[in-house]
Amino acid sequence: MRDIFIEELILATKKNKNIILLVNDLGFGVIEPFCKKFPKNYFNAGVSEQSMMGYAAGLAASGKHVFVYSIANFPTFRCAEQIRNDVDYHNLPVTIVSVGSGVGYGNLGYSHHGLQDYSLMRSFPNMLIASPGDLMEMRACMRYLINNPQPSYLRLDKSSNFTAHKAIPKIYPGKWLSVYSQNNNNSAYLTTGSVIEHVKKKFLKNKKYSLFSLPLWGMKYKKLQYNFIKKYNKVFVVEDHFQDGGFQSWLNESLNKKNCKTNLESKSLRHTVVDKVGSKDYLMNYLR
Repeated sequence: MRDIFIEELILATKKNKNIILLVNDLGFGVIEPFCKKFPKNYFNAGVSEQSMMGYAAGLAASGKHVFVYSIANFPTFRCAEQIRNDVDYHNLPVTIVSVGSGVGYGNLGYSHHGLQDYSLMRSFPNMLIASPGDLMEMRACMRYLINNPQPSYLRLDKSSNFTAHKAIPKIYPGKWLSVYSQNNNNSAYLTTGSVIEHVKKKFLKNKKYSLFSLPLWGMKYKKLQYNFIKKYNKVFVVEDHFQDGGFQSWLNESLNKKNCKTNLESKSLRHTVVDKVGSKDYLMNYLR
């Protein structure tokens, strides 16, 4: 997904020189193709995340669309005040790109896990969350964000090369995207982010259920969810995040004061301070 991000960013910057890439002394081995082509559109803020987000807001206020790229918690929790006050409050076109969703950086330990980021980022009123499930959704998310500059959070898997769609899908904020559909209105799986691959391996060894992805969502789009959810008796909601404050919680909130009989069953990560170190697959199984 990281390589797709850079490929799409290069294509967009060829047409729009107001695109800027900001990093905090990370991303080497991935960002070089962009830096070489557009040296005036790239800045390294050093190990100073709060300042980096302030720079991003300033550049965005002057007419730039800024992409801030870093690992998991660094451009989110370390910059929470700057995101809230500088980016979201002023509704600026800054896309925060977080790499290593969930336990993608499992070998580096708890400090690098992205387990509470949905909880933080979805609490900002203007923030659009873009959480692609595969490489095709990744391209679709990038193209949507390029064409619709706004405060946004792009959550990437560290190393996934999984493809669930045969072509780049059309995506819209809050709208469920069909990965495959069955004539079964009793149950469905709904995912956001790269857990599509995990779902297909662990839960859907046969295509008994319909599978949907929701790559674009946020506070503004809760009102759309009831009409999708009510079609099923049960929806299995899968995310590589803690349930509290995560995608499942967002869906639960969307049903507030609605007479909905659908049972939402959570398949999120187990609530614990993760004291284990290991691969993504190892930790995903450990935390189930």
